[in-house]
Amino acid sequence: MTDQLPQTIRDDLLERALEALDHWAVRADEPVLLKYRENAVFRITLADGQSAALRLHRPGYHDETSLHSELAFMAGLRRGGLDVPSPVPTGDGRNLVRLPANRKFPEQHADVVSWIDGTALGQTGTPLSESAETQADIFFRIGHVMATMHDLADAWAPPTGFRRPAWDAEGLLGERPLWGRFWDCPGLSRGEASSLSALRDDLRDRLANAQRHGLDYGLIHADLVRENIFLTGSEDDIAFIDFDDAGYGFRLFDLATALLKNRQEPAYPEIENALIAGYRNRRGLSDAALQSLPLFMALRSLTYISWLAERPEIPNAPERLSRYVAESLELARKLDIDA
Repeated sequence: MTDQLPQTIRDDLLERALEALDHWAVRADEPVLLKYRENAVFRITLADGQSAALRLHRPGYHDETSLHSELAFMAGLRRGGLDVPSPVPTGDGRNLVRLPANRKFPEQHADVVSWIDGTALGQTGTPLSESAETQADIFFRIGHVMATMHDLADAWAPPTGFRRPAWDAEGLLGERPLWGRFWDCPGLSRGEASSLSALRDDLRDRLANAQRHGLDYGLIHADLVRENIFLTGSEDDIAFIDFDDAGYGFRLFDLATALLKNRQEPAYPEIENALIAGYRNRRGLSDAALQSLPLFMALRSLTYISWLAERPEIPNAPERLSRYVAESLELARKLDIDA
């Protein structure tokens, strides 16, 4: 997406990145813009020659306490042996710096995290290139690492003042969901808004019923899409990046997120079975709990409607919105919901 940015925006972001890097010991190499969505992410070179990622956080998305909490969670997982980025402190020992407002940017925060060598599993919308057998093998390992992450999260003691968003019933279906009110966002037709509003009511009842029967809940990544799953070529060879949306939530939400954008793959049945088998190879997941996986696929799909509605600048946003609505309603029909 960065190659579609106007040069003026790229120049402004580079200027802001250089301002942030005054706080870290880095080489004089120009930062390379890698991603510009929630955050602007640059590849940089530290003074010791190691690569790292500079993140300019989206103003107003997370406050300082939440950002410190994200970094603490990542550091805890890294100490537990999980291959995830970890904070790189400034010269005076800070993990996070506040950049003052100027004529081009509001006040925002910046941090630097360690680099993960490897390649993303894939890009959303582009078919996976590996054979069905290889895909199943990869997703088995993803499931195992995901279960390891949940184990580490349960064993980890958050520091005092730790605060992250909650992907719970309110965060997904309440009056003010974390990513917005998907049932009345701009761009929806009257019929779509009506269908999504009815769907919300049905899903709230279904989620409440599932919770009464017990659902695993705790700290999750919350955004394990292809782009955030790296194949590293190391012995364990699976790494997770981008904990920007990490918080408290149902563990099935992580499983659903890893599966949702793969539904059109010819080998999807093998992918789903392998992910679940890999997870169960490390951590318990009952058949009763697994019955709620289709519910969480629908819940995950709905979040993308409000996410896109908040970003009309995304290329082909109206077409993508229509596709997301159709996907959500299709998943609802598979739940035997009249939507």
